[in-house]
Amino acid sequence: MGADREKRGRGRSVRGRARPVRTTAYIGLGAVLLAGCASMPDSGDMRDVQSTPRQDTQVRVFALPPGEDARPQEIVQGFLEALTSDDRNYETARKYLTGNALKTWDPQASTMVLDEAPTPYTQVTGSQPDGTEYRYELTGDKVARVDEQHAYTPVGGEYRKTVHLTKVKDTQQWRIDELPQGVVLGRSDFERNYKSINKYYFTSAAQSGEPGTVADPVYVRSQVDPVTQVVRDLLKGPTRWLNWVARTSFPSGTALKKGTTTLTPDDQNKLVVPLNEKADRVSESRCEEMAAQLLFTLQDYMPTGVDEVELQGSTGAQLCELSEGQAGIIASHGYGKSAEYQYFIDGEHKLVRLPERDAVSTPTPVPGGLGEGEKQLRSAAVSRGEERAAGVSADGSELYVAPLTTGGTIGDPVLRSAGATVKDRLTTPSWDGRGDLWVADRDPKNPRLLVLADGMGEPLEVRTPGLDGRIEAVRVAADGVRAALIVEKDGERSLFIGRIERDADADGTTVSIVELRSVTQDLEDVSAMSWAGDSRLVVVGREHGGVQQTRYVQVDGSTLSGPAPSPLTGVEEIAASEDESQPLVAHSADGIVRLSPGSQWQTVVKEGTAPVYPG
Repeated sequence: MGADREKRGRGRSVRGRARPVRTTAYIGLGAVLLAGCASMPDSGDMRDVQSTPRQDTQVRVFALPPGEDARPQEIVQGFLEALTSDDRNYETARKYLTGNALKTWDPQASTMVLDEAPTPYTQVTGSQPDGTEYRYELTGDKVARVDEQHAYTPVGGEYRKTVHLTKVKDTQQWRIDELPQGVVLGRSDFERNYKSINKYYFTSAAQSGEPGTVADPVYVRSQVDPVTQVVRDLLKGPTRWLNWVARTSFPSGTALKKGTTTLTPDDQNKLVVPLNEKADRVSESRCEEMAAQLLFTLQDYMPTGVDEVELQGSTGAQLCELSEGQAGIIASHGYGKSAEYQYFIDGEHKLVRLPERDAVSTPTPVPGGLGEGEKQLRSAAVSRGEERAAGVSADGSELYVAPLTTGGTIGDPVLRSAGATVKDRLTTPSWDGRGDLWVADRDPKNPRLLVLADGMGEPLEVRTPGLDGRIEAVRVAADGVRAALIVEKDGERSLFIGRIERDADADGTTVSIVELRSVTQDLEDVSAMSWAGDSRLVVVGREHGGVQQTRYVQVDGSTLSGPAPSPLTGVEEIAASEDESQPLVAHSADGIVRLSPGSQWQTVVKEGTAPVYPG
């Protein structure tokens, strides 16, 4: 079979460690990967074949141009193979096109992700089977779409597109002259070819009043100069969903200086970024904010980050330079300092804590009324600075806020619920990065999502346009502009991410959570969740007809390709830190347990519920 491939002059070149793979095809709006000894039939319909297993990330795939006298099926196959290669601008793929297709095809328009390689079949146009036209129809089940901003959105439904071929008069060679815009891939090819990267923009959500940052995840081709891709995407500004609550310090229209093709840190781990004339007149302080955005973004992409960034104007003159250490002064970024403790409710219904990284497994009551007082609790939330906590009474009807200081008292409840049962009363509260406290009241007669400014203000009802169902859990990100909600409808619980918008006028402040989007479409019952990074959550749920599982998901609805947490029986609640190096903590059939990176679940105490990290 290898001789047949070589004889036809088609296929691809692979550089890197060799791995045996089975016959494969990913076909779509321009993407097929054929690995192993697979060949296209010379006549008849094209057949569906299996998806490619995930491949070694060190393998590089390079396409080969069309061979002489290649038949229509071979042209389709070679073109689609070329689209899964590591060509920077799909140069080889374009050699399979002719006419308007060559002039107008834009592979950057979108990437459609299908569950498996789409099923293709051939529709022949012409009086003879080897006539002057061929048309291939490609079908499959949609999973997601990556748009021109490289933002990922889960989608469903059937995919059905066509590719048309014709003979070029001058050469009598078959070429593609009609095809859809963009690219389509099977799920496993997408995971091999693309990587999720967080771009960072500014918010005003930090409790200290200084700018905070918010992650804006995008997907870039992992083997095709990702540093330059990420910088270009950052310069274009936030994606549409986040644009309403995030800002960039790069002036509108800022781009890389014309002629810049590749950005690479030097041997001192410094990255020089030449910009166009739009950035020439920025102030030094604004330039440093721009450099901070670049440093935060590149730190997310590169394991060692970038130590320093220098920005240059259109003439090549230096605008500013900023080191990694200085970037933290420009804006509060990520989770800030690591949590000192993990918290949960013990068997006596008091708020207790454990040192975060200590092997000690004997919890101690928190100082103040929530740990040392008489009030029994069913859940709690600790402020991100660990100086205050909010606790929900054992019957779920009252919410208290108290300082975590010795001798601190509880005082009167800041909120009451009139729900008839515990399940119809208050959820576990959540603190955001601004220091505001969020909680949902599940009273069927008056279901509400509420926010208390600084944890002490008058409860303000949050508007939730588009929400269909009752909120069972709320967790607000450290950035203060994104909220995760578990929503129950008709007995099923789903996880949604919404954007928090605040509007102030003469009548006061209005807070809304808008543009809710599902991030666990394949889970019919989500029972617990927690933020586990700047754009990542840990989720406990069940697929249709399946068993309970714990997994990581991105806020855009994509599933991370890394390993899931170790299996755990009977998980009721879970807590994660936004510092991804800290362990998971869960309430399971074995009590309070925790999972440190690289280890297995270990029991902390047999009696306890409602584990939380600050937030």
